[in-house]
Amino acid sequence: MSTIHTAKANKEKEKQSVTAKNSGSFSSFKRWGRKSPFLRYGLPMISLTILGALGLGHLLQGSKDIAKVKDDQEWEITEARKALSRLGPVDAYNPKTISLEDELKVCFPP
Repeated sequence: MSTIHTAKANKEKEKQSVTAKNSGSFSSFKRWGRKSPFLRYGLPMISLTILGALGLGHLLQGSKDIAKVKDDQEWEITEARKALSRLGPVDAYNPKTISLEDELKVCFPP
């Protein structure tokens, strides 16, 4: 029976030493925050700023891509509907062939 009690006592001592090691490491992290406030306040702020800027840039680029695709689709619809070219309507400007004799007839009737 004494061997069972000693085995239990050894297990309890091991558990206490493990928890003491863990609590010691946790207290060292708490100590870092007190000793250098940069790790506690500065580093999270800088990381949030940088990651936020990257995230916003990514979102803006996505919205620009979507706007470009939408504009291209609208242009294709308009082009198909009105038969437009990039410079204007196709066959919209057909100048009349005017001769000098016709103009003289208009200006000076006989």
